[in-house]
Amino acid sequence: MLKSINRVCSKLGFEVHKLQPINRQNGSQIYQYLNADGSFNYAHYRQVQTAGNKRKIDRVWVKEENISFLSEYIRSKVGQPNFGICHGTRRGKEQEWFRANLACDVIGTEISDTADQFPHTIQWDFHETKPEWINAVDFIYSNSFDHSHDPERCLNAWMSCINKNGVCILEHTSDHERATELDPFGAPVSLMPYLILSWGKGQFYVTEILDAPARPEGQDYLRYIVIQKR
Repeated sequence: MLKSINRVCSKLGFEVHKLQPINRQNGSQIYQYLNADGSFNYAHYRQVQTAGNKRKIDRVWVKEENISFLSEYIRSKVGQPNFGICHGTRRGKEQEWFRANLACDVIGTEISDTADQFPHTIQWDFHETKPEWINAVDFIYSNSFDHSHDPERCLNAWMSCINKNGVCILEHTSDHERATELDPFGAPVSLMPYLILSWGKGQFYVTEILDAPARPEGQDYLRYIVIQKR
């Protein structure tokens, strides 16, 4: 039914993506970027993410106090790291503060073409990997996992990069519980360990959930979901 409506609206010149429903499965939500025929509209996803980045380019979500806290935690788990990746970093403060705290190479990824404005940031879709990253990353950190259009594919890509002793840390707040066009994935923090276990198919799982020392204004909580390989 929805595909038929979209086809009609497309012929009439309406913006059919606004008719796309949020897919709700097992307590989680996925905003679907669909063409009129029901196929995935990657161009629209990229357009929305880039526009959102530019609209918020002067804002810094991450807290330096929290990065200092995570730096100590990472050292306690992996020792002295050599290489880390922060995904979806906008202004790049995450990698700046991790580099200062951990004295190692840390890069950030950002899908928007604003990436080259900020140090140690590459323009990159975080659903993809580079060959040199596979099994070579000590830690991955992101507060942007809710920007994934396919969280199972995304997390499997990230975990393929983590080395056997490394950690992947997902920041999760009350805002991450619901899906929107800009933030297409949403789930309660209590559901995340089960989703992650399912997505990992026995290859990785949640080992800890940490409370952050500081949380942004307006958030009921800020927790860090720690994921490691078996």
